[in-house]
Amino acid sequence: MRLPALTSIIVVAADSGAGLLDAARRALASSAAVELLVSDNASSDGSVTAVAAEFADDSRVRIFHNGANLGFGAGVNRVAPMARGDFLLILNPDCLLESDTVARLRARAATVPRLGVLGARIRHPDGSDEPASIRRDPTLRRSLLSLSGLARFASHRRVWQGVDETLDVAERGEDRAAEVVSGALMLLPHAVFDAVDGFDEGYFLHCEDLDLCRRLRDAGYAVHYAGSIAVVHGKGGSSRHRPVFVAWHKHRGMWRWFCRFDPAARNPALRGLVWLGLWMRFVALLPLLFWRKWRRARR
Repeated sequence: MRLPALTSIIVVAADSGAGLLDAARRALASSAAVELLVSDNASSDGSVTAVAAEFADDSRVRIFHNGANLGFGAGVNRVAPMARGDFLLILNPDCLLESDTVARLRARAATVPRLGVLGARIRHPDGSDEPASIRRDPTLRRSLLSLSGLARFASHRRVWQGVDETLDVAERGEDRAAEVVSGALMLLPHAVFDAVDGFDEGYFLHCEDLDLCRRLRDAGYAVHYAGSIAVVHGKGGSSRHRPVFVAWHKHRGMWRWFCRFDPAARNPALRGLVWLGLWMRFVALLPLLFWRKWRRARR
C-alpha cells in the first residue's frame, strides 16, 4: 500500500565511500515524511555496512543487497516495488539534501500538471552550477554544435542550440519546463515510474536519465526543472576509483540513446560514423584515464 505524503528516497550504492552515510543522515533529517531504501550493488568498502549499523533501529531505513553490481537503473528498479511512498526521490549517494528539500520538491511537484519527473538545481561543492542540471536531448546535431562552439550563437539563431541550456545565474534559479534533468536527483510520482516501467536496464551507468526523461515526454508527461531548489552534489564515490569503467559505460550509454531516439541513426552512414567517433573518443581518453587512476593509487 502506498502512503500519501510519504517520499521514498532510493539510493543506489556501489562502493560509494563515506559520503553515503552523510547523504543518508541528511536525507533522514528531512522535515517531510521519508523512508530510505538503499539498493546495494555488492559494495565492499564498508559504506553500506556503516549505514546499516547507524540506522539499525530506524524502521524508515531498508537495505537491499543485490549480490552483484546491476548498474544504476537496474538497482533502482529492483527496490522501487518495495517503496511505500506515493513519490520516489531517486538520489545519488553523494547528494546532500537540506532539511526542507523534500518538502519543497513535493510542493513544487504539486503545481506541475501531469508531472513525470522533477529535477533540481544541482551544484558543485564550491557553489558553481552543474550544466547537467537542465539539458536538451543530445541529438547528433546538437552535440556537434556544442563541440564546435557554434552553440554559443544560439541566442541569435535557435537552430544552433546545443545540448546544454546556456542559462545565466538568474535563469538557473527559475522553475521551468525542461527536456532533461539530472539523474543525480529525480522526484517522480510512484505511479508514473511504474507506468513507464522504470529505468531501461539496457543502460548500465550514464544516460539512463536521458532515456527516462525522453520516454516520459513521449508518454505525455511533463519534465520540469526546479531551479529555485538547489542541492549539492559531491561528485565522487564509486566513480572516482574506476574512471575507465565509468567512461566505457558512458560511451556505451551514449550509443544506446543515439540508436533509440536520434533520427540521424536511421541513416546507415551516419550511424557508422557516430559509432566510430564515439569509440575513437573513448580510446583517445584512455591514456588520461589510466594516468588519473595511477595518480589516485599513488595517493
